[in-house]
Amino acid sequence: MNRINRLFADKGSKRILSIYYTAGYPTLESTVDIAETLENAGVDFLEIGFPYSDPVADGPVIQHSSEAALRNGMSLGVLFEQLKDLRRQVNIPVLLMGYVNPVLQYGVENFCKSCKAVGVDGVIVPDLPMYEYEERYRNVFEENGLSNIFLVTPQTSEERIRKIDDLSTGFVYLLSSSATTGKNLSVSENTEAYFSRIRAMQLKNPVVIGFGISDHHAFTRATDHADGAIVGSAFVNLLGETDYSSKIPQFIRQLKG
Repeated sequence: MNRINRLFADKGSKRILSIYYTAGYPTLESTVDIAETLENAGVDFLEIGFPYSDPVADGPVIQHSSEAALRNGMSLGVLFEQLKDLRRQVNIPVLLMGYVNPVLQYGVENFCKSCKAVGVDGVIVPDLPMYEYEERYRNVFEENGLSNIFLVTPQTSEERIRKIDDLSTGFVYLLSSSATTGKNLSVSENTEAYFSRIRAMQLKNPVVIGFGISDHHAFTRATDHADGAIVGSAFVNLLGETDYSSKIPQFIRQLKG
């Protein structure tokens, strides 16, 4: 049982909060300090994004952070070097999130081994095809104790969701919409029906909702339907402000209410 499984086993469906931010933003060396500050503020698990030059699924806020991080000199090699002492400072689950091209360039096996070496618990690579993961990479992920997290959208068929649930060992990432990141969560009748449909499937894995969670109201609405919620763009926005570190605890308190 890795840290992700232990978190959900210990907390159950008690409004679990995850924060996403981009490694190397706002400064190259800020990655681990932000992680430690978030844990101290009461965040349950982290998603650290590794930047890519063409982040097509991301809205303008995360696109900007990725561009800035790349200009700062962030890469997977730099990130793993930064994270080598991660577990001396951070105890909560940590996942890496990004696009497949940097992982392929780094080498999938090397990537998984590096994740294990620094204490990363899981990976979210939205554009890694499910069949490719199952046929080519599943063994190396599992050998290194990594949960591979799959995404579900309102258009995902029940058959595919069942397959994702079977392949998953951490949680299922439920996108609130098919829009890019940063759009505010709008819980319409269609969204309610979508969330209810997923809940009625009684998946074996916990469900966490992302995209559009920016304040306490949205966090509460999302966690009425799922085990947890992920806040990304709203937090990355905060990192662009002066003296952001001192503002993080209040931001988290306001989210959790």
